[in-house]
Amino acid sequence: MNKRLIQVLGFLTSSLGWLFVLCTMAMDYWRISQLGGQGGSYIIKVAWYWSNLWKDCFTDSTAVTNCRDFPVLWTVTPFVQAVRGLLMCGLTLGFFAVVLCFLGMECTYIGGAQKTKDKMLFAGAVFHIAGSVSDVAGYCLYINRVAKTTFALRLEPGVLRYDLGPPIFLGLVGCFLILLGGMFFGVTVFRVIVPESKVVYAYGGGTYMNPRSRGRTLYTGYYRPSRQYGTYVGSSSSSKNSKLSQTINTKISERDAFV
Repeated sequence: MNKRLIQVLGFLTSSLGWLFVLCTMAMDYWRISQLGGQGGSYIIKVAWYWSNLWKDCFTDSTAVTNCRDFPVLWTVTPFVQAVRGLLMCGLTLGFFAVVLCFLGMECTYIGGAQKTKDKMLFAGAVFHIAGSVSDVAGYCLYINRVAKTTFALRLEPGVLRYDLGPPIFLGLVGCFLILLGGMFFGVTVFRVIVPESKVVYAYGGGTYMNPRSRGRTLYTGYYRPSRQYGTYVGSSSSSKNSKLSQTINTKISERDAFV
């Protein structure tokens, strides 16, 4: 597939994911609890308790909603503060990721040389993945808090059993799209940032050498060259030849001395 097409697809996918995550910050019904309307009663009276990251609300059967906004930051429930912080951190990383990926895409003619654009695109992909992990951690923390009350055997008086609302699932889908877009960006520039090892051919005969041994000769590693006059040392035949030559030289020297 074309490199530009993959990058455009990654940009659209990741941007849509961040839009989903951003929408969940302002959505209601993060958790819902329904009261009444069960047991086959002819007179149905239903009420709903629901919450998001900013307020707790109650809606009765006449569709009248009363809400209580959360107080100042340092008096909010700790897990709500943690979820807010993780989502805000993820959105901040996502903003820088979108800008870097837009500048580093091959189809945009801004951002500098191609090598610089590839580095910016790779950095944007890393920011996408890091921001998505931060958002997933925030959603999982909220899910864990809701699950504790949902599956608890006994609850304290006044504590309700809540169910998960649509914003949680929308946010998780958005995080998956962000991860997918970051992977699309990373695939297109991974080989540029981390190139493959090259093979060096020697003497044109198809013989190749490892790049780590470029400074060596073609015969290095097969035998050790001699120290003087190219004499080959190291085999049994060479030692026998040297002894034979010494014996012949000794006999010749004795004959010359006799003459």
